Amino acid sequence: MDKAQYTNLAKAWEYTEEHARERELPSIAAVRERAEQSSQPQGSAAQAQLLAMLVHITGASSVIAVGTGSLVETVQLAHALNGNGQLTAVDSTAQGIAMIRKVFAELQDTTDISLRAVNAPASVFLPRLNANDYDMIVVAGDAANYAATFAQASRLLRAHGIIAFTDVLALSSDNGGVLDAADRSAKATAMRELIATVEENDAFESTLTPDGTGLLLAVKK
Repeated sequence: MDKAQYTNLAKAWEYTEEHARERELPSIAAVRERAEQSSQPQGSAAQAQLLAMLVHITGASSVIAVGTGSLVETVQLAHALNGNGQLTAVDSTAQGIAMIRKVFAELQDTTDISLRAVNAPASVFLPRLNANDYDMIVVAGDAANYAATFAQASRLLRAHGIIAFTDVLALSSDNGGVLDAADRSAKATAMRELIATVEENDAFESTLTPDGTGLLLAVKK
C-alpha cells in the first residue's frame, strides 16, 4: 500500500467520523459535550453507531456495557434497544458511574428499558450475573476491563451472542498503541494479549476491524 492509499484511508476515517457526528441525535451530542467538558474523553461516533446497528441486526434485548466513563456508547446502546429489554452499565469509577446514572435517570422518563448502573470492577460484578442471559457485551475504557470481561463472556452470553471490544488498537495512547511494537503501555500490552486470546478461543468466531480506534468482535458459537 503506497502513501496515497494510506492518505485516502485516513481521509475516509475522518469523513465517516464527521458524518456520524452530524447524524448524532441531539441528545447524544449533548451527552458527548457534557462528558468531554468533564474531562471524560468519548469514543468514535461512527463506532458507537455501528454498535447500535449490531443491536438492531441481532435483535439483542439484553446488553451489558462495561466501560470507564463511556457515556456516548452506553446511551447509543440504550437508544438502540428501542424501548425494550435491559441495559446494564458497569463502571468502576465514581465520576463515570455518576454521569451514567444521571443520564439513565433522564432516559427512564421516556423509555420502558430496564436500566441498571453498577459501580464496580468488571472482575467483581460480572461473576454475579446469571449465565446464558445476555445477547451482547460491549467493553471500553481501562485495560483491566477487557480480560476480566472476556473471562466471563462465554458463561454470560447466549448462543450467537456478541462481545465487542472498542479501542482495541489502543490508539488513545500517546505512544502509538498496538500499531507501534515499542509501545509497552498497559493498554497496548493488554490489547495485544487480548487479541491473541480471543482469536485462539475455540468457543468464539472473531474479527478485528479498524472501526473507531480498533474494534474486535467475537461471536459465541
